[in-house]
Amino acid sequence: MRPNHITTLIIACLLAATCLARPPKVIKMVPENGAVDVKPGPIKIRILFDQDMGRGSSLCGGGENFPDIVGEPKWASRRAFVFSARLEPNHDYSFGVNCPSAQNFKSIRGESAKVLFVNFRTSGLDGKPPTNITDATKNQNQQAIDKLRKAIDNNYSYKDEKDIDWDKLFGKYNDSLLNAASTKDFAKNAGLMLAHAKDKHIWLMVGGQRVSCYINPVTPNANLQLLPKLVPNFQKHNANVCTGKFPDGVGYIYIDSWNSQQRQDYDQLYIALNEFSDAPGLIIDVRGNGGGAEPLAQEFAGCFINKPKLYAKHVYKDAKSPNGFGSIHERILQPNKSRPQYRGKIAVLTGPVVMSSCEAFVLMMKQVPNCKIVGETTRGSSGNPKPHDLGNGVTVYLPSWQALLPDGTCFEGKGIRPDILIKVRPDQITTKDPVIEAALKELKRSR
Repeated sequence: MRPNHITTLIIACLLAATCLARPPKVIKMVPENGAVDVKPGPIKIRILFDQDMGRGSSLCGGGENFPDIVGEPKWASRRAFVFSARLEPNHDYSFGVNCPSAQNFKSIRGESAKVLFVNFRTSGLDGKPPTNITDATKNQNQQAIDKLRKAIDNNYSYKDEKDIDWDKLFGKYNDSLLNAASTKDFAKNAGLMLAHAKDKHIWLMVGGQRVSCYINPVTPNANLQLLPKLVPNFQKHNANVCTGKFPDGVGYIYIDSWNSQQRQDYDQLYIALNEFSDAPGLIIDVRGNGGGAEPLAQEFAGCFINKPKLYAKHVYKDAKSPNGFGSIHERILQPNKSRPQYRGKIAVLTGPVVMSSCEAFVLMMKQVPNCKIVGETTRGSSGNPKPHDLGNGVTVYLPSWQALLPDGTCFEGKGIRPDILIKVRPDQITTKDPVIEAALKELKRSR
């Protein structure tokens, strides 16, 4: 081989190595991401990467859920980053390893690590039963445990869908529930136990306060802070609705939630539909929408159809039925003739944050002619939770139905796939939005 050929081969290999280099990612956390029983008090939080790193760092977040850092965070090795913190009992904690606005966790080649949102919860247990528990309190707690187990067995619609040994789980938490000194302690300990179901539609209420069970570590596929810069004529009308308009006339509507307590906010949706009546296309962005009131979503989606459409089904848990469920119910989207209509091309933007009633909205829009779902698969979490009184001042909310696609398939834990799949990494949405770009391209193509 001639010398110039050898030189060319070396350069080609170096270029290939650069192109094939993967961005670093976190491969292990101490405590584990999503842990629900982290011991409170002093702790060393350890972040291990899959490759050698530089010396920069970006721990993102703040507020009451950000760990109280003690001393200076440091690199313990080329791949391990460590910092000390003091954790409160019965507390939710969260922070980002990098974030869209700060990405100083980088490899030695200068590539930013994949953004990771870390969530965990501390326990309130010291392993010893309180000394001031009376027999009456224990008896009350035992009755509440029995009612909780009965509610799980008879009313939790996804009980058998979860890979959980419920006997073992109740056994593990029996002492902490039985020896809870107060209803608040009982609720927090029950929350730690129920978190193993990884179901966002399970929670408890005590003293008018909500106790969440599952911390859901999910990476969004949208940088909401960037939208005002990327969407021309962007206007934030209220907490739930924003609009914009692209130079070619394509309209843009962002819907943050379906909040029945702020029903007046959604009047802006219909003002926007009037404005966009002649628009060549419409983008409806729900990538930050975690659900709410399905009737609000039905009212809006009804503006895009001419005749009733089957968009979903559901089946309620029924302990008296031989198979544990009742008959299947169909959910029909009706045309909304009292509001402005739109019959142009539509792109609905979705992602992993989308769940519950907003997943129902996505299913509604899948029935709309000339509509494409663009982005990533939704969360796959819906359940119509119902309350169950445990008799000790604690109420547990459990999903009462299984949500089904029009063909009868349960999509819990699976989500709804888009028509046009656009996967994005957090580092790709620091200055642009590939999902919006894909939607604009699709709307232009289909004209």
